Amino acid sequence: MSNVYSLLNIGKIVAGAGCIEQITDIVADHEAKNVVIITDQGVWNSGLVEKPKALLEAAGVNVHIINDTPPEPTVDQVNAIYQAARKFECQMIIGIGGGSSMDAAKLVALLLTNDVALRDLVKGKAQIKRRGVPTLMVPTTAGTGSEATPNAIVLVPEEELKVGIVNGKMVPDCVILDPIMTINLPKHITANTGMDALCHAIECYISKKANPFSDTFALKAITLISRSIRTAYNDGHNLAAREDMLLGAMFGGISIATSSTTAVHALSYPLGGKYHIPHGLSNAILLPGVMKFNLDVCEEKFRDIAVAMELDLAGCTTREAAEKMINNLDSMIKDLDVTCDLAAKGINEAVLDDLIEAASKVTRLLDNNPKVVTKEDMRVIYKELL
Repeated sequence: MSNVYSLLNIGKIVAGAGCIEQITDIVADHEAKNVVIITDQGVWNSGLVEKPKALLEAAGVNVHIINDTPPEPTVDQVNAIYQAARKFECQMIIGIGGGSSMDAAKLVALLLTNDVALRDLVKGKAQIKRRGVPTLMVPTTAGTGSEATPNAIVLVPEEELKVGIVNGKMVPDCVILDPIMTINLPKHITANTGMDALCHAIECYISKKANPFSDTFALKAITLISRSIRTAYNDGHNLAAREDMLLGAMFGGISIATSSTTAVHALSYPLGGKYHIPHGLSNAILLPGVMKFNLDVCEEKFRDIAVAMELDLAGCTTREAAEKMINNLDSMIKDLDVTCDLAAKGINEAVLDDLIEAASKVTRLLDNNPKVVTKEDMRVIYKELL
């Protein structure tokens, strides 16, 4: 656990069924009369942007829509969104959607106020001097926690890897958590994004950067997600479960903001970067294996997680409780039908060396893992998925 730790705060969080109605008040608080909404085609086609757009326009706000954020966008695709947004002279950026839309929104806001190139940011060669224009995030999935983090993930195609840009000036100004915005989420996305949120909480709790702030939010996130993910999956219109999932995802994001993810995410990045496996899905299939790898150095923390999951631990030793937690992850993945045919994606033993080489470069996250992960360890973990 770190000796010195900090917590980056979102300016305002509004939560609860129907709270999207407060979007006009939030925008008015920032005196924004010209806003850009960044979203994706799926969210746009679902009609989820119609209500916030209508509310803002009725309040006299000029609303410009960029609705072509791709899943897990590349550096150049995010830069194209920025080039489109800068034409509108916007005073506030609103991200509505999943992690890709919100990450793009945060980066665009930052680029609008700093004379830097996105590729230089990705390479760590640019200095951010100013916060971006004010940002409002409205998640429509419960997973990435991007609404609470200083992070944005972009794909660098030439390296076949996802890269995280981390800067405290990207923590959003405002967040709206309305479970009604998530009720029509497809079951497989509910499962994949929900498991992603659980990954965040578990990884941040066992991370070398864990601290009292991250522990508090991570354990609460684990409780909320564990008790509600199956219900949200099986009954998407259950607002109580959907609200638990949104809160759990945001608490997981807050954990990332003060701690960090670990080997699950490090090994996940090449699966998404080269083979385009959705981020939440790749994390979910890696989670049990990485936790089994960490078991011998994390027994007490795994027991804590088992308690947070509200498992029956009567008569269990610390080791047995830890193993029960891992078994619960396996059963959760089975109950949610989280599967990925890696062979169909072109992933087999012949490509393991490439995967391992790419994952070994993600030292920003590997260094946080409670146990050193060698290339041979990675090989074992990856092979278990084949």
